Amino acid sequence: MAKPKPKTKSGAAKPGSRKNEARLGLLKKASARVAKAAARLVKSAAKTPSKLASAKVAPVKVAPAKGAPAKLAPAKGSPGKAAKVGAKPAGKPVAPPVVLRTPDKPRPRATKLPPVGEPLTKRELEQILTAAAGRGVAGEGSLKGRLVVKDGMPYLHVVGRDKRELVFLLQGPDQEVLPAYLDHKVSVTGLIKKTHNYGGTIDVRKYAAKRADAEPVETPAAEKLRYLSPGEVEQIGSAGMGAGMRGFASVRGALEMSGEDFILVVSNAGTRQQVTFRLGGKMSKTFRKNMGQPVLVTGVVHKESGWGGTIEVENAELRPADVRSMSRDALEVLELEGVPDPGTPLDIRIGQALAVRIPERAGYTWAVEPTTAKRVGLREANFIASSGGAGTREFFFTPRNPGQYDVDFFLAKVFAPAQVTKTQRLTVAVRA
Repeated sequence: MAKPKPKTKSGAAKPGSRKNEARLGLLKKASARVAKAAARLVKSAAKTPSKLASAKVAPVKVAPAKGAPAKLAPAKGSPGKAAKVGAKPAGKPVAPPVVLRTPDKPRPRATKLPPVGEPLTKRELEQILTAAAGRGVAGEGSLKGRLVVKDGMPYLHVVGRDKRELVFLLQGPDQEVLPAYLDHKVSVTGLIKKTHNYGGTIDVRKYAAKRADAEPVETPAAEKLRYLSPGEVEQIGSAGMGAGMRGFASVRGALEMSGEDFILVVSNAGTRQQVTFRLGGKMSKTFRKNMGQPVLVTGVVHKESGWGGTIEVENAELRPADVRSMSRDALEVLELEGVPDPGTPLDIRIGQALAVRIPERAGYTWAVEPTTAKRVGLREANFIASSGGAGTREFFFTPRNPGQYDVDFFLAKVFAPAQVTKTQRLTVAVRA
């Protein structure tokens, strides 16, 4: 059975016919022309938007194809609908938005005080003054700090625990007055609230402010000195002991001079373990004529190192000289002025004494090693004052054991025997 043919409208062109292809070509050409005309209108509107806005644009007439009705494409700005030939309608030119700057509104201020709350406990106050702790804690209390102003609002900078700074906004009826106390030390009392980890708010009920430079300078309290015990006085006089000790005591030693300063040799005179104190305070200049004599000094003793320190003298008294352990009258004494050049040994017999005198200079003293002093028999190390110089050091030896010994003399600083600037050697041959 034959299939029925589909019905077609009368006068409609068959698909694929030449008449239909001609119509499609004309429509394509018309749409291209409309697109070009719309593009020209858009470019001219962008250059002169004010003129195009005021002028009335006539519709563009599109040439129809043969047998097709004429169609109009509304130009940019016309109220008509867009052409059905594929051109998009052009909208009205949009003016740039106008930004209006409004004046800054003042921040709202709290002018009313809340009712009185519970006072803060010691534990709660510690939490408030601790950074990153105590958030949400509130109560009545007092804080002290420095007042600063930010955005017209008063803030209190408080140094909390661990030296970390906390910031609190000050509220209340005095909020308008407090900025006048910028950079003042302010103490406030009121309702304290810690709203974040590093501060919060304070509703101020009372406050007191004073200038930072108006604070009185705190003078350190006078140090309470104590009397040193006999054991501590013995430590002060021992080499290498009692460094840092300070107190009131009476010390005995040999009076000497180093330049223009009085010094007191307490122990181990003439060796590199000598303990020496510089005398200050009420030390009379009349003691210059008593060089080398024993003196009892009373005052504030400060042993700065193991080899000496300072004494602020309150009283000084001469003491009788000690009886010499050995009289020089019955001895044959060989005296040397200075140390001879190293060469042949110096011959000494047992029972004969040796006195070596070496000139000193200010701030320095001559000394020998303690072991050498014991071997050669060092009896005395006396300071001999001179009017025109720094003085002379006399070493008095009485050798007891035969043999050959090297005696090194060191020129070292008075209060630092380890710092040596010059060395001289004397070779001694002791014969039986």
